[in-house]
Amino acid sequence: MTGVRCAVLHAAVTASAAVVALIVAAGGQLALTATPVVPVAERHLSPGNPGVCPGQEAPPSPAAPEELVPGAAPPAPLPVPDEPVGGPRLGSCGHVLAPGATPPPAVSAAGWIVADLDTGAVLEAHDPHGRQRPASTLKVLTALVALERLDLDTVVVATAGDAHVDGSRAGIGPGGRYTVRQLLAGLLLNSGNDTANTLARALGGVPATLTAMSAEAARLGALDTRPATPSGLDGPGMSTSAYDLALLFRAALGKPEFARLIATRSVEFPGYGDKPGFQLYTDNQLLLRYPGAIGGKTGFTDVARHTFVGAAQRDGRRLVVALVRGEQHPEPMWRQAAALLDHGFALPASTSVGMLVDAASDGPASPQPPGHGPGLQAAGGEDGAGSGLTSARLFAGLGALTAVVALVVVVGRRRIPR
Repeated sequence: MTGVRCAVLHAAVTASAAVVALIVAAGGQLALTATPVVPVAERHLSPGNPGVCPGQEAPPSPAAPEELVPGAAPPAPLPVPDEPVGGPRLGSCGHVLAPGATPPPAVSAAGWIVADLDTGAVLEAHDPHGRQRPASTLKVLTALVALERLDLDTVVVATAGDAHVDGSRAGIGPGGRYTVRQLLAGLLLNSGNDTANTLARALGGVPATLTAMSAEAARLGALDTRPATPSGLDGPGMSTSAYDLALLFRAALGKPEFARLIATRSVEFPGYGDKPGFQLYTDNQLLLRYPGAIGGKTGFTDVARHTFVGAAQRDGRRLVVALVRGEQHPEPMWRQAAALLDHGFALPASTSVGMLVDAASDGPASPQPPGHGPGLQAAGGEDGAGSGLTSARLFAGLGALTAVVALVVVVGRRRIPR
């Protein structure tokens, strides 16, 4: 990246740190049903924004109470790049399949993707850049930032605010002393929103953490992703996509500690005060039940519905799968992910309909053999097809970060996100 482009990146990220909102939202019961996946033949480009699929610019309505700022308009959606990140075919509103490929299994998710962890090749997808809410799969990005900026052996003292944060909790307590490594275990195994809050404090506070997460997503080329909370709880302007979740998970697997923790089934967790330690267990059924599973992260809120990202290996190949806005029927989400993985493993290794980019850049990355790029035990690079991002589009994606970096204090949460 040239000096000019680096200056643009620095200016946009610096500006984003100045825009921080404190939102206090009162929750209520909200009944939602799954958003149906419209058959490809029935989908059309958005009349208000030619070239953009319906629902691609922002997650669908209705919004969660936590997403609404009293007296203020919702944050504008992130800009949609002129060319889809990862290749032109990935801008499709429906299925993206290789010529002659067998149809994929039916799943409930509004968007999904299957890609090769080592080469970055996308094998198949459905509405891969359609923007949805991430729920707790966003913790992959939180972990990625924490691993890059914190020492694993640093001890953080928990507060009452950390312990009583809304949603799912690992079980930290006021005055408890936890290493960053232990907090990451609570974040990834038990989807602890309490550990997410504690890590955010260690990173300089929630606003600073959100700024760092936004900058990291933009740096990697995850231009559909805008965090509003470090835990994945709903907040103003929050979005991601199946493509971005797969990309972020691939990048995170390049961190040895993430790869170790995401493959961990249970771990000892310390107590606090006079309370003894206890066991934390993974909530990822794919890891427990799918042969060759590498690991994964689940997510749920009322408006995000169910989200999932994970990976598995078979016969020398390693694939990543991501699903957004799914339902636990007719099969649980982990079984839907497993069905997509099975289908992906059955495709020829040479299959490619696009790429998971290694980073936002103007030029293709140099091809690398498996074992020398991002991913567990280092995955390979990409061939650059369709991966270039112009400076203008990089600036647009980062410029949107200045619109909102919100700290959400949730009152009366409706359901615990998983």
